[in-house]
Amino acid sequence: MSIVLEGVGLTKRYGEGGGQVTAVDGVDMTLGRGEMVVVMGDSGCGKTTLISMLGCILTPTSGDVLLDGERVPFGDVKALPRLRSERIGFVFQMFNLVPYLTAAENVLLALDIAGVTGSKAETRAEELLGDVGLSGRVDHRPGQLSGGEKQRVSFARALANRPSVIFADEPTANLDSTQSQNLMDLIRGMREQHDTAIVVVTHHLALHGDADQVIQMQDGRVVGDGEPAPA
Repeated sequence: MSIVLEGVGLTKRYGEGGGQVTAVDGVDMTLGRGEMVVVMGDSGCGKTTLISMLGCILTPTSGDVLLDGERVPFGDVKALPRLRSERIGFVFQMFNLVPYLTAAENVLLALDIAGVTGSKAETRAEELLGDVGLSGRVDHRPGQLSGGEKQRVSFARALANRPSVIFADEPTANLDSTQSQNLMDLIRGMREQHDTAIVVVTHHLALHGDADQVIQMQDGRVVGDGEPAPA
């Protein structure tokens, strides 16, 4: 299995001197193509900071991120946005959809940023929305969609440019139990249908059985990792 993503000695500190806070402290992580990693831990343990560095949103204080074997150039302000738009997908707790755009237009926006336009982009958006079970909702705006449907649009958008890896930060946090279960079923289906690695920050134990790795964080460090325990 080819390695898609590596984090080597990732550390993030805020502040200076006696007021300095270490949010993530020397974390290593490796993710293969098509694998799923579940990251867990109490609030404030560094989960979101870690995936923000791995996802090239946040620059590490020290350490490296390698994507498809290439070191991420955090200091290159021109290369970094293109890398994120073309090779990384994100799904956030609050959906982050543009409220005045339809479901299809929200997916098209991600394609447009990566330079894919016209009929090719429209076909791709429709296919992805169909893949996540929203073929009948492509013309609906976020205000006309349920929480679960909004999150499905978010996953379709994240898949738009066939990324190497998708990061999902507490994707079920704002969903009820039925919507959460449906979304977890969707994540399982994505693993089978799309050859994309997935990193999920979640408290839902139901995803453990599907994960290739479960990483437990505490105070900015990994305190447990490896294959999930048998059910």
